[in-house]
Parts: sequence; C-alpha cells; structure tokens
Amino acid sequence: MIYLDYAATSYQKPPQVYRAVYNALVYHSANPGRGGHVLSVRAGDLVYETREKLCHLFHADAPEQFAFFQNTTNALNTAIKGVLSPGDHVVVSSMEHNSVIRPLSELKRRGIIDYTLVAADSLGRILPEDFKRAMRYNTRLVICTHASNVCGNIYDIEAISKLVRRPGTLFLVDAAQSAGHLDIDVSCLDMLAFPGHKGLYGPQGSGGLFVREGILLKTIIEGGTGSQSELLYQPEEMPDRLECGTLNVPAIAGLGAAVDFIMDEGVEALFNHEAMLNQYFEEKIKNIPNVETYGEQNKTGVMAMNIKEMDCIAVSDALNRQYGIAVRSGLHCAPSAHRTLGTIDTGCIRFSFGYFTQKNELDQAAYAISQIVKKGV
Repeated sequence: MIYLDYAATSYQKPPQVYRAVYNALVYHSANPGRGGHVLSVRAGDLVYETREKLCHLFHADAPEQFAFFQNTTNALNTAIKGVLSPGDHVVVSSMEHNSVIRPLSELKRRGIIDYTLVAADSLGRILPEDFKRAMRYNTRLVICTHASNVCGNIYDIEAISKLVRRPGTLFLVDAAQSAGHLDIDVSCLDMLAFPGHKGLYGPQGSGGLFVREGILLKTIIEGGTGSQSELLYQPEEMPDRLECGTLNVPAIAGLGAAVDFIMDEGVEALFNHEAMLNQYFEEKIKNIPNVETYGEQNKTGVMAMNIKEMDCIAVSDALNRQYGIAVRSGLHCAPSAHRTLGTIDTGCIRFSFGYFTQKNELDQAAYAISQIVKKGV
C-alpha cells in the first residue's frame, strides 16, 4: 500500500512512538493524579513531561496552558462553546472544517450567536484585512484555520492576529493541518486546537487545546480531576478545568515521543520535505490531460485535484483497488471550503504527503493517474 492520506492521519509513526505507547501500557498504566502510589506518580510525570514538550514546541509560557483532548474536534468545540454567550458575534473563514462550522451553525440555530463568513477567492486565498472588515462591536471570537485540509493553503495567522485581537475579542486557530508542519508561536494567539495524530506523528486519540493565561472557559464537561475534590464545581485552574476523567496516558505518552521526533528533525526540515514532494508531484501531473488542481502555491503537503468528467470517488476507488494507493476523495468534512473552491458539486481527490513519503511513491501515483485518464475507471 502506498499511503498518501497524511492529512487524515499519519499512518506510519516514528519507531519511538510505538515504543512509548507500549511502555506506557506496560509500565505506566495507572491513573495520573488519582493516587500517591508509584504507578500513579509515574503516569502523572509522563503526562506533565508531554505538556512541557508541547510548551516548548509551540513557544508557550507554561505547560499548564495545554489541556489534552482525544482530537481537535473536541478541543475546538470546547474553545468555541467555552467563550461564547448569547448575543455574541463570530468571524470565521470560508475555508473551515465542519469541526468549526457545525458548532457555530448549531449555536446560531438556537439563536445564541451569529457569525459572518469571510469568503476566500477561487484559489482559497484570504486577506487578513478581510477578517478585520467583518468584525462588529459585539464580535467575541475570530476563528481561522492555519492550513486548509482540502487544498493545503497556509494562512497568515500572525497578520490576522494583529488586526483582530482587541479587548473582548479572542482569536482561535485550528491547527489540525499545521501542527508539526509549520512553526507555531502561540504568543500571538488566544487559543490553539491541534491533533496529535497528524503532522505531529503521534497516536490517534491524542490532541489538545492551548488556552492563553487569563482566559476562563465555560466548561462543557464536569467531573473528577484528581484535584480540589472538595469543590462542588469544576476547578478554575488549567488544565484541570478542561480535563475530566481518566486521561489517555498511552496516547499522551506516544504524543510526547512524537514531539521529541519533531524537535529532533526540525519543523522547518519536515515542512521543506513536504514542500519538495508537493512540487515534485505537481510537476509529474501538470501535463496529464484533463487534470485540474486547486489552491495556491504556498501550502502544506496537500495536493487537491480532479480528472475532468470523472467522479472523484470512482477515481480514488480505482487508485485503491487497481494500484494500491490510499487517498481521500469527496468533500473532506469541509463543504464551505469546497463551495469556495468551486468543487461543492464534484468534491475532489486529495493526495497528502508526510515524512515517510518517498518520490518513487509519487512516481507510481502519477503513473496511475495517467492510466486512469487514458483507460478510465
């Protein structure tokens, strides 16, 4: 199998990630913060060490600013619903994933909030000034993805932040497609939601939310934290305020090992490898008849494309069955982005690359596309 679906999840992990998950299950399989015995203490130490690594990776001030979640979707829902109140307004880009659009749409349907969609152009480009222009007096939250999960476009979150952050307005970034791919400095943000299993090469079931000091989120879930158990209400201190119940210690251990890998290799080096693959693959397919691609040049290791007059799902199925190539097709849980790119009626085929992708695999993928164009599906 040639795996070219890294934007969904990184299938192959660094060896140290597998070892860390195994060791956590065998040697640290206790409940952190729920006892004074040695296994619980070891598990707690492991969890804290991973927070420290994330703090270093994202240039944060304190490890306690990071709360663990099972995925980016949970983190985004917690951030969105944790800051919004009746009468609030939200500014959000048209390139967002359903993990952002659906919570906002549900809150709007209930009459709690309103939101304005900042429209990208047909290449998926957005000017930072567009976010500023969409703001109102009651804008409480501005949300932007750091990189599109459909076409890979990268958005200038630092420039957006400078324009939209003001007293009473918070800036939330969805780093589902940028964590591990791009260097992220959270000092310019209020909140950052990220996965552990994609560009960070950690296990599924890992992810987190950075919350700037001084922001108190309303809780979505309450329960045991192992701290201040005498209180009837959820503690206000991070990360306990957002972490209820038993943490996924094996996944967090794997994430810690994955962050070590990222730091050792260097975020810039990993991005340059993906950019090289993207350019290489684009050169391979650009002269194949009837192939059209989407997005601009400045992007992560994602190539969105279609073959004219061919169903994208049928093409991806042929890539899988006939050539052993794993890609993703359809709307990628981002219909708003597809409306922007003009592919809402057709969807598209997404090739996405990672650290373990090799040029010869892209040669085979380009050959498969040429054969499908020639022979059909």
